[in-house]
Amino acid sequence: MDPLVTHVGYAVAGWLLLVGIYGVVSSRHLVHMCLCLAVLQASTYILLTVIGFRPHLPAPIFTDAITPAQPAVDPVIAALMLTDIVVEATVVALLLAIAVQIHKRTGSVDPNKVNVMRG
Repeated sequence: MDPLVTHVGYAVAGWLLLVGIYGVVSSRHLVHMCLCLAVLQASTYILLTVIGFRPHLPAPIFTDAITPAQPAVDPVIAALMLTDIVVEATVVALLLAIAVQIHKRTGSVDPNKVNVMRG
């Protein structure tokens, strides 16, 4: 495997992670916070892609032409990525629905001005 591809992939994943965390911490809008969480989650896609990348290996579809004894790309990485995509879509949809309800009840989407949970 090309070490440059690996290092660049890890660097991009780390950069997206840091940008997402900074956006969540510095956000003054609930929808912006949800989008920053989506960016943070995108770093895991890059990380899983870099981990699962194997040049010149076929997909893990075993037929008569490709026997299980031949090397193939690890199918667990692809399953993890699909699960990650489904979880991210669900979490972002839930958080956006909560942000809409907070706006309906308080009239604001600024996390510092929302006092729904204060007693």
